[in-house]
Amino acid sequence: MKGFRSSPRHARRIVVTPGPEHRGCFRPSLDSGDQRTETIFNDVIMTRCVTLVLLFTVYGASISARAQLTTGPNATVLKDRETYRGIGVNYFDCFLRTLKDGEDASYQAGFATLAGKGIPFARFCCTGYWPKDMQLYQADRAEYWRRLDGVVRSAQNNGIGLVPSLFWLYSCVPDLVGEPMDQWANPNSKTEAWMREYVREVVTRYRDNPTIWAWEFGNEYSLQANLPNASEHRAEIHPALGTAAARGERDDLTFAMARETFRAFAVEVRKYDPQRLILTGDSFLRASAWHLERGRTWQHDTPEQFGEMLALVNPDPINCISVHVYGDDDQRLARALEVSRQLNKPLFAGEFGIGGEKSEQSAHFRRLLNAIVDQPIPLAALWVFDLSSQKDFNVTPTNARASQLDMVAEANKRLRGDKVGQ
Repeated sequence: MKGFRSSPRHARRIVVTPGPEHRGCFRPSLDSGDQRTETIFNDVIMTRCVTLVLLFTVYGASISARAQLTTGPNATVLKDRETYRGIGVNYFDCFLRTLKDGEDASYQAGFATLAGKGIPFARFCCTGYWPKDMQLYQADRAEYWRRLDGVVRSAQNNGIGLVPSLFWLYSCVPDLVGEPMDQWANPNSKTEAWMREYVREVVTRYRDNPTIWAWEFGNEYSLQANLPNASEHRAEIHPALGTAAARGERDDLTFAMARETFRAFAVEVRKYDPQRLILTGDSFLRASAWHLERGRTWQHDTPEQFGEMLALVNPDPINCISVHVYGDDDQRLARALEVSRQLNKPLFAGEFGIGGEKSEQSAHFRRLLNAIVDQPIPLAALWVFDLSSQKDFNVTPTNARASQLDMVAEANKRLRGDKVGQ
């Protein structure tokens, strides 16, 4: 409390000065008046100081309860104020399946399976994938939220944290409002207005729920940035699914657009949630990202240029660094960790995995997993749990890649300090 606001009746007689016995509280110093008046004022001030202490204590406890995960010193993650590491999964369509079919509650069995394996969290798509998937949101918002509430409630009942990725496909929102992709970077666009409204609704709805571990923007936007052959890699056209009927140069993303979009998203989140992790959802940058931005060439970046770009695509108030780990990306983790520590932003490997079922692919998966555990990476998520459309990557407890889920479960035991095999 910086000062004591006196009532108008005493304004003329009171000079506000610090009281040594109140340790930071302030008391009125009277230039005249009797002892009784001074006693009354001391009592009033003491009462207000105690009230403020209680309010700050309750508020702090509330923030702690609703934000289980926060950033810690030296690019660490804190869970319930303790340094934490965990490996979750991508449960990409746990919401999409019930968004498309309100009778589909199969996510309940999925979360129960993850809980049984000791998997701590799941990253998921928290809007429709195609514009058509958002018809329910536009027509019956209450029902839309009811279905998402069911997913969050089921995860909470099973002790599974959630990392919702709010704008997974970079073309969905612009297509939904009838604008090209470059409007992601225009603060006066319909695209950004839609983003801000959805952020406000989602964050204010779930910010008091400790099941939500972080807020993520989307999926791998920077991989689309500054491509020399961008015209060959524009967003897909499926008018029946709600997309635009044609694409053009204004649909080509740049790193500058991505940075502004990430920043605007994080600023909006921070209006409503002061503590949680905020993620871009990016993959590892292309090996030529620095040169792509400056000259649209495929010349490989130096380690210093890679570090520079990694910092640029995770702008404040984004407070974590996102990468996705495939192929030989485990060889790049050490440098990514250096950058994360320089910026004091924890590293989140939002996807990692290997497709296929052969023994050499299983060995490769174990190599990636060991790199994540040994580096050490605070948070990572297997791609992908119970997604039948991803034939080469789908992991379930009963299919040929079930061992990947078991390896993740064992890795979490190691991170918790449990005896492996218990």
